[in-house]
Amino acid sequence: MESTKHIKKALILATALSSSTAMANNFPYSFFEARVGTSPGTFGAQVNQQFTENSHLVGQIESKFEGDWDINGGIGFNGPINEFADIYGQLLLHNVKDKSSDKFGDQMLTEVNIGVRVWLMQQIEVGAKYGQLFNSDTNKDIGSVHFRFHSTEQLSVGAEAKFSGIYGGQMMMTARFTF
Repeated sequence: MESTKHIKKALILATALSSSTAMANNFPYSFFEARVGTSPGTFGAQVNQQFTENSHLVGQIESKFEGDWDINGGIGFNGPINEFADIYGQLLLHNVKDKSSDKFGDQMLTEVNIGVRVWLMQQIEVGAKYGQLFNSDTNKDIGSVHFRFHSTEQLSVGAEAKFSGIYGGQMMMTARFTF
């Protein structure tokens, strides 16, 4: 009888220590990123700041430097799927200005997206994202796939193929600085 009691305690302890809810995120969510896009040529930056274990704030800006911009910000969630992959998503509000406008921004759009990031090898990350960009008049599917090489814990470089968005389909080159 006494041995059954010890076996039950050992099983409960093993279950508690191996709980999937005890896993931490596999990727950093506090970073600054600089990026350059092609066709059309754009320049941009993004700042993410994780404020709880599973949520982060996002701020981004993109421009061709021709009197235009796409400024957006919002909130995101993040969490582990398993020991090699994370799922994340964001709710962003965009202010988009066309170069022909004198206004602060021609359009206000909302973006909802969800994505996954996976460690392919020790320093190589791949991922994909799908979402929608919309307002009362427009509904547009957006998506991307990315490849990122983490040279150190603080620096990574990457390439991203965007399949839609404010500036259409683009190839992006990125440098990310984790803090």
